[in-house]
Amino acid sequence: MAITYKESGVNIQAGDETVEKIKSLAKSTFNKNVLSGIGHFGAFYEVDLNRWKNPVLVSSVDGVGTKLKIAFAMDKHDTVSQDLVNHCVNDIAVCGAEPQYFMDYLAFGKLVPEKTEQIIKGFSIACRENGIALIGGETAEMPGLYDENEYDMSGTIVGIVERDKIIDGRTVKAGDVLVSYASNGLHTNGYSLARKVLLENFSVNDKHDSLKGTLGEELLKVHKSYLNLIKELNEKISIHAFSHITGGGIIGNTKRVVPKNLQIKIDWSSWKVPPIFQLIKETGEVADDEMRQVFNMGIGLIAVVDKNDVDKTLAFSNKIDEPGIIIGEIS
Repeated sequence: MAITYKESGVNIQAGDETVEKIKSLAKSTFNKNVLSGIGHFGAFYEVDLNRWKNPVLVSSVDGVGTKLKIAFAMDKHDTVSQDLVNHCVNDIAVCGAEPQYFMDYLAFGKLVPEKTEQIIKGFSIACRENGIALIGGETAEMPGLYDENEYDMSGTIVGIVERDKIIDGRTVKAGDVLVSYASNGLHTNGYSLARKVLLENFSVNDKHDSLKGTLGEELLKVHKSYLNLIKELNEKISIHAFSHITGGGIIGNTKRVVPKNLQIKIDWSSWKVPPIFQLIKETGEVADDEMRQVFNMGIGLIAVVDKNDVDKTLAFSNKIDEPGIIIGEIS
C-alpha cells in the first residue's frame, strides 16, 4: 500500500488553509512600500530613497525561548507572537533605527490552521502598533522533531537609520547617568529558570496574593515595545546610548554600549522590584546575583544620558507618561 505525505505527518491541505486564513491579517499591516502579497517566493519592499540621505540597514533575528511552554499550557497563542515582534523592534530601535518590516518563521509538530491564525493575529497586532509591515514568513510542519501540540517561532526585522544618527555608545563617558524604564514583567527572558522554580510548586492557573491575575497570565504579559519612547527621547535629548534589557540582565546588556575602560554602577535599591521576581527568588531561593544576571528585574530599557540632561530627560519622560528612574551611573 502506497504511503502519502499526510500519513507521514505533513498535511499540505492544512498548510494551504493556513495561508488563506492569514493573508488578510498580514495585509492589514501593509503600507505603500510593500510591493507583494503573501504567497510569492520572496517579499518585495521598496525603500523611499527621497526620504533617506545615507541609509544604513539594521537587522535582528530572535525567538521567545521557553516562554512558549507557558503559551502551550495556557492554550493562548496570540501574545507570544506580539512578544517576538516587540523584542525585535526594541533591538534595532536602541540603535537609532526605524523598523520597516518583519518576517516570521513557524515550525509545528502538527499544523492546526486555527492555532496558526491566532499566532499571526498577534504578529499583525504588534506590527500595526509599531507601524511596520508583516511582509512574509515560513510555516513548516515537522512531525518527529516537535510534539504535535507544540511549535517554535523566530522572527527577523529590518530597519533603517541615517548613518550619522546611529546610536552605538561611542559618546558614552564617565559621569553619564542611567535612566531606566519599567518592563512589563519577565518579557521574553529567563523562562527556563522561572518555569523550573514556579511550575514545580504552582500551576499556571493558580493565583498568588502578590499577583493580580493567575500565574500563567502574569508569565504571558506581552514584552513591551519602547519604539515610541525611544523616538520621542531621540527627538528631544542627545541620548548617548540605549540598552534593551533582555537575556543577561541589566549589566550584561548595558555593557554592550559602554566602552571597555568604563564601569557601570547600579544602585539596586533605587527601584521596587515587581512581585513576580520576588516570587521566583523566594520560591526557588535564588541568589541575588543569579536573579540579576538572568532577569530584567523590572527594567526593560535604559537610556544613558549626560548628567546635565537628566532633569530634562525625567521631565520629558513624565510628560509622555513613561516615567523614568535613575538607577546608576557610568564611572
